[in-house]
Amino acid sequence: MNSTLIASLLAATAVFSPAAEDTSLNGKWQVRRSAAGNESQQDCTFVQKHQDLSGTCNSDRGTVEINGKVEGKSVTWTYKGDSAGGPVTVVYRGTFESTAKITGTVTAVEFSIEGEFTATRAK
Repeated sequence: MNSTLIASLLAATAVFSPAAEDTSLNGKWQVRRSAAGNESQQDCTFVQKHQDLSGTCNSDRGTVEINGKVEGKSVTWTYKGDSAGGPVTVVYRGTFESTAKITGTVTAVEFSIEGEFTATRAK
């Protein structure tokens, strides 16, 4: 009876393992944001190792390194950059809508500017 239970658990693990990998952020993403009446886009490459998130985002203002966390369906990442008003810390807080889409809020901390973003997995 124990061997039947073990076999069932192994089979269930094999079925669910690919689904867990699909929620990984690893890869290229296009991030569109709207804040304070301005629209912008970044091309990001995310590297997820367990709950830790790292990578880079590129825009017409250059490349920044990001750091963040993934917890269940929630993801947060941050970077420091330069703006016309001086240095800025940008924080993204989002939720997985699917394995290819994240939506949430973006905040420019030093300027108390908030907006929204949508990230889609690049094809």
